[in-house]
Amino acid sequence: MRKRLLLILLSAAVFVAALLVESSSAAASLILFIASYLLAGGDVLYKAVRNLLHGRVFDENFLMMIATIGAFCITKYTEAVAVMLFYQVGELFQNYAVNKSRQSIAELMNIRPDYANVQRAGELIKVDPQEVAIGEIIVVKAGEKVPLDGEVLEGRSAVDTSALTGEAVPRDVAPGEEILSGCINLNGLLTIKVTKGFEESTVSKILDLVENASTKKSQSENFITKFARVYTPLVVVIALALAVIPTLVLPGAVFTDWLYRALTFLVVSCPCALVISIPLSFFGGIGGASRHGVLIKGSNYLEALAKTEIMVFDKTGTLTEGVFEVQEIHPSAAAPAELLEIAAYAEHYSTHPIALSLRRAYPQEIDPQRLSEVTEIPGEGVKAQLDGRAVAVGNHKLMAELGLTCADSEALGTTVHVAVNGTYAGYLVIADKLKADAAAAISSLKASHIKQIVMLTGDSAAAGAKIAQQLQLDEVYAELLPTDKVAKVEELLQQKSEKGKLTFVGDGINDAPVLARADIGIAMGGMGSDAAIEAADIVIMTDEPSKIVGAMKISQKTLHIVYQNIAFALLVKAAVLVLAAGGLADMWEAIFADVGVSIIAILNAFRALWVKKSDSLPTSSTAAGRACAEQE
Repeated sequence: MRKRLLLILLSAAVFVAALLVESSSAAASLILFIASYLLAGGDVLYKAVRNLLHGRVFDENFLMMIATIGAFCITKYTEAVAVMLFYQVGELFQNYAVNKSRQSIAELMNIRPDYANVQRAGELIKVDPQEVAIGEIIVVKAGEKVPLDGEVLEGRSAVDTSALTGEAVPRDVAPGEEILSGCINLNGLLTIKVTKGFEESTVSKILDLVENASTKKSQSENFITKFARVYTPLVVVIALALAVIPTLVLPGAVFTDWLYRALTFLVVSCPCALVISIPLSFFGGIGGASRHGVLIKGSNYLEALAKTEIMVFDKTGTLTEGVFEVQEIHPSAAAPAELLEIAAYAEHYSTHPIALSLRRAYPQEIDPQRLSEVTEIPGEGVKAQLDGRAVAVGNHKLMAELGLTCADSEALGTTVHVAVNGTYAGYLVIADKLKADAAAAISSLKASHIKQIVMLTGDSAAAGAKIAQQLQLDEVYAELLPTDKVAKVEELLQQKSEKGKLTFVGDGINDAPVLARADIGIAMGGMGSDAAIEAADIVIMTDEPSKIVGAMKISQKTLHIVYQNIAFALLVKAAVLVLAAGGLADMWEAIFADVGVSIIAILNAFRALWVKKSDSLPTSSTAAGRACAEQE
């Protein structure tokens, strides 16, 4: 790039010298014009000839070569050199734009670890992360990147996960917790047991995903590539006809005048503005999304997302937390706190998810000495002695065996009944809860003109209906097996328009078949989930549904920029082409129509990279989301 800049400056200096001596010495000025031309356009001429020898005739290098050499042949030296000089200025700017875009993405994804501190033979050795084996112990000091996925053995710290998730708030980690590569240890000293090799680590998968995103081209990019293949030879033929036919048909037509028009026509027709700015726009959009914790696997998916008509959500783990909690306590013959205590103690030894939720809800530490004669009854519940009292905790079947009548519960979720010394004491309701930003996300999606928002769930019809009512979803289909979900998506695909898209959002673990079948598959909570990164087209690195809205805004913004560049470039070029054919535009207007339009289009494409907060929903929960969560 520095070499090109130096050649441009040198060529410009020689060009100015040629203009200064043009009036006094025609021979000297011609030599200087040729020298300036070769300095500016030497590489263009080389590429054009090389491509000709390899059978690739019609490209921008070929257009510039024949246009400028033709200008020299009709003694338009100033225009010939100026066209090549400004063309190189445009190329310099384009290279800078692409490099700047790549550099920005590299900075946003600056998560690749340089080294790992591994414990071997009692010593701490600094090695390449790829050399560390699963099961080895590594140490991460304050300020260092976590090089590999693992489990924290010793130490507590706050880690910066912003490069992975876009979250500004640090996350606390403690012994026994999972920690992911790419995070930055902010303050403490962490000792970590490696659970994944570098090639399988989170950071490696993310970097591979982003680096390969540009290989999957959008329809717009493919259109421009095909368009350029037809367009370039077509304008060469038209230019040739423009130079030859009028001189044969029109009386008094001067060949050099029409040749000049044809050469101007060729300069205008160069498709650089489209060929460079459109891929740059998509590249910028993907980079801007990755900055906010949204990984898009290709520009084709970024483009398709903006055309979504039907959005289909899985329920558990996507719209809801996927973690069952005690939602309600209804005492009958005991205080609420006592009812929870009895249930938590009775379920102390159980590994059932319901037992785990009861123990989480109990605020104190359980003393096993108070508990004896614990008997777990499969499919019914638990019987035990607690402080000398006979307690029973379970479903209605267990209460019926004890001859007790259960209270009627209209609550949605799992009802856990409690009896003490043969007396019914009350019940607790355990259920999943909506994510804090789920309501805000659905509301924003509706505002962005999604035609239909559907939820699929394997849960009961009553539970599904309640969630659908709270979120104001258009449709809900409940009690579905994974194969049923695929069949239902097949039905929904028939309801969209020909150009519309269906997007499915799931947790990326149990929804792989549906993610694959949908036009676009979005996996939630991709941080640490191999299945999510592998199965989906777009990965939301956190568990926030609101980031889907952010991804759609980025997609729509990028597509608008692409359409703006296409329309602007084609309209300006078409206008100047008509003027050039009519002899009303010379090489200077042609330079603007080529280089000027390219620079303006590239500057516009840069906007896709810079994603404002208004283009991506906030990382914190919205007030609407909190309100909905409180209602739960």
